Amino acid sequence: MPRVSEAHLAARRQQILDAAQRCFTRDGFHNTSMQDVIAEAGLSVGAVYRYFKSKNDLITSIAESVVGAASAMFEELAEHEPALSPAEAVERAIEFVERQTGPDGLMRIALQVWAEAMRDPTLAAFVFDAYSRMRGHFTLLASRARDAGKLPADADVEAVGAVLFGMVPGYALQRILSAGPDPKTYLSGLRALTS
Repeated sequence: MPRVSEAHLAARRQQILDAAQRCFTRDGFHNTSMQDVIAEAGLSVGAVYRYFKSKNDLITSIAESVVGAASAMFEELAEHEPALSPAEAVERAIEFVERQTGPDGLMRIALQVWAEAMRDPTLAAFVFDAYSRMRGHFTLLASRARDAGKLPADADVEAVGAVLFGMVPGYALQRILSAGPDPKTYLSGLRALTS
């Protein structure tokens, strides 16, 4: 029997993750069964269970993907040359979030991950670590902004980083739950606060 290539295995795994993401976005974690994911993926039961032993495995894998994309973007903001001002960084983060808040956007999955982390200790530990790391990116950003003269010399970079990071999920929640404010309005408010 010929050996299956790593590329084939990776593509099959991604096919299942994509199907699960569509199901979770459409119906939520709790209203989606493994049978729903199997049907959406168009694969056999054995094929899906070969890659994911449970729905929780799927949720965790999708959470890692969603959070990983946001973390990588926040890291880029923190390391940007030249150092960004806090307002510039939040503006770029909001642009990223805005691209992810539509009907098929990843922020809808992130919102479910946040809720699920309240009841699943494994997912809670993952979210704690990931979000601590992301807040750290904003702390680094604040430190670099302070060093570049874009924040007062005595600014508490931990506090600034926490507030900057909080602005991003706060915006995402408003966009998903109340369809507002639009990015222009939100950023106008940010500029008024930071000027």
